[in-house]
Amino acid sequence: MRNPHNEPLSSDITGSKPAGTSAKEAQPERKCVLTGRHDARGELVRLALSPDGDVLPDALARAPGRGAWIGVTEAELAAAVANGKLRGALARGFKGAPLSIPADLPARTRAALTRALTDRLGMELKAGTMLLGTERIAQGARAGAVKWLAHASDAGTDGPNKLAQAWRVGEEAEGTGLKGVILPLDRAALSVALGRDNVVHLALADAAAAKRVAVPLQRLLHFLGSAQDTATDRANAAPAACEDIDTKDVFVR
Repeated sequence: MRNPHNEPLSSDITGSKPAGTSAKEAQPERKCVLTGRHDARGELVRLALSPDGDVLPDALARAPGRGAWIGVTEAELAAAVANGKLRGALARGFKGAPLSIPADLPARTRAALTRALTDRLGMELKAGTMLLGTERIAQGARAGAVKWLAHASDAGTDGPNKLAQAWRVGEEAEGTGLKGVILPLDRAALSVALGRDNVVHLALADAAAAKRVAVPLQRLLHFLGSAQDTATDRANAAPAACEDIDTKDVFVR
């Protein structure tokens, strides 16, 4: 295996994609140590190796030190931990470094990815880029001010459909498939994360904020095996990156 390059500890969403490329094509790629498949960095999860040899999820992909990328679902990771496949892949990559893989690594990874998403949503609320409440979102959507629309997993169908229709009107996109994303969080989890009562629908009024939220959301959905268009069919709401990456490198420092 080649000596790995140093990876800058920077955001996944800096820069912009070249004209004529899709959101996924614009993202740097990483190779999954378990499948050998290359996928967009925003869909993979980085596992970091602590100085003591503990293998832990790095939900923001910013932790210093050695790490590896996985592009599997939670169920597939659980199987790889149980049958030793993950240990073998990491042992080859880390070349004899001591490894301690917790049996609950899949659950820890899901929790870390969920926390990354809820933290990001909380920051957008504090920054004033978020709209809450059905009426407020509908007004903003009809005015063309909504850049991203989402709903709790237990939102039902009436509310999301009505808000999606208002969004399409505001975007002059009637007859298209433009709609909001169903989050892997119910209203109770969203309410706790945002410190508000009964949060069912939420929207972002800033394209840059939509990109920031799309990064942790895309990772979490991919890990849960329920990946969908996190940008809700808007090209300017998908994460982009500008760093040059040698996609053959799997392990990073």
